[in-house]
Amino acid sequence: MNGFQLTFFTQQDRRHDGQPLAHWLLAFAKTQGALGGTLVPAGESFGHTGRFHSARFFELADQPVEVAIAVDAPTSDRLLAALAQEPIDLFYVKQAVEFGRVGAQAPTKG
Repeated sequence: MNGFQLTFFTQQDRRHDGQPLAHWLLAFAKTQGALGGTLVPAGESFGHTGRFHSARFFELADQPVEVAIAVDAPTSDRLLAALAQEPIDLFYVKQAVEFGRVGAQAPTKG
């Protein structure tokens, strides 16, 4: 299947709707029909202001976080439009990808 990988970049200490922004984003993407998503903590980054963010022992709140989400084209449009209505400022990268599943699938538990 063809679609997109939307990758969002934020920090551990950013919050929205009473919870960490990255966790909120994963749940929000799911409600918009995303096919899957992963939250990945990072060691260090810098943003549009040029300020470095890092996961140091005493500064874990400033830890960079990446949220990667797999979506088809209609879901990508819907998700980005819905996020534009939220009171957040969030940098993202949108990449065209091919995705699918391989191997034997285990039976789902009821």
